[in-house]
Amino acid sequence: MAIAFDESTKICNHCDRAIPSSNIDLHYAHCSRNLEKCKVCAEMVPRKYAEEHFLNTHAPVSCSLCSETMERESLAIHKGENCPQRIVTCEFCEFPLPAVDLAEHQEVCGNRTELCILCNKYIRLRERYNHEISCNGNGNGILDNTVGSSRDVRAAERDQGAQRRQPPDFSRKRLIFTIAITGIAVLLGSLFFQRKTESNSVH
Repeated sequence: MAIAFDESTKICNHCDRAIPSSNIDLHYAHCSRNLEKCKVCAEMVPRKYAEEHFLNTHAPVSCSLCSETMERESLAIHKGENCPQRIVTCEFCEFPLPAVDLAEHQEVCGNRTELCILCNKYIRLRERYNHEISCNGNGNGILDNTVGSSRDVRAAERDQGAQRRQPPDFSRKRLIFTIAITGIAVLLGSLFFQRKTESNSVH
């Protein structure tokens, strides 16, 4: 941007500002001795604070989660969206874990099955949403009118009730087992990471 000046002003060769002609010599002596232009943002900063200005404003910083080095202005986006160690939750079991482990966890977790109470079939968790949209079961949980007599209906209801009571318990046990194994793995991982950090700090 062009700096507006007239015949009564001159441009300081050090800071590129328009200075009244009567003060230019005094200004230049003070400016060149005390101020320094930042090589990154071109801002004039006190010479004694130039290094501090660079460190606090422009120097690369390390992510506290993954130790990756980046520009300071990128840190917030990195921690919120890109850091492999940021905590995310599994879409199937809502278990919190580092983003780097999410794909492997969801591959296993999404293949777990649950019993659909409408059609009495086991459905993978990753297919559950689409299944619930398309599944009509037997009239949204109501037995078909073509079953036969009321005695047949009651017998069919008893059989279905017995089948539905058992598998969810089995599925629940598998879920608890999966969560327990995952919890143990996370605990062991954190203990290993803590010991590694302590040994690095000792050396």
